[in-house]
Amino acid sequence: MKNFDKTTVTATARTELHDALHLTGAEISVNALPAGASVPFVHAHRQNEEIYAVLEGKGKAVIDGETVELAAGDWLRIAPPAKRQFFAAADEGIKYVCIQVKANSLENYTASDAVL
Repeated sequence: MKNFDKTTVTATARTELHDALHLTGAEISVNALPAGASVPFVHAHRQNEEIYAVLEGKGKAVIDGETVELAAGDWLRIAPPAKRQFFAAADEGIKYVCIQVKANSLENYTASDAVL
C-alpha cells in the first residue's frame, strides 16, 4: 500500500477531495463562484472550524452578520458556530479552497510532529 494519493482538480463549481485523497483528518474542497453568484445557503458547524484560502478573484463572506471583503491571497479562519455565507463580487468571480478540521484537535505543529 502506498503512503500517498494524488488527484487533479478540474474547473468545476465545487470539488470535494475527501474521497479522491482518502482524507482522514480534514475535509478540503476547491470552490469557484462566477461573478455575482453566491453559495445558496447560510451554514455553521458543530465541531469543525474552516480555513479559507482565496486563490483568485474577489468577493466577500458574511459571518454572523459582519461583511468581510476577500481578494486573492487572503486567508480566513471561521470558528464552528459562526453563521457564514460566501459571495463573488458583482464584476469578478472568486476561487477558494476550504479546509475543515475539528476545532482544537491539532496536537503538534510541523517541527514537533516531524520525524527526521
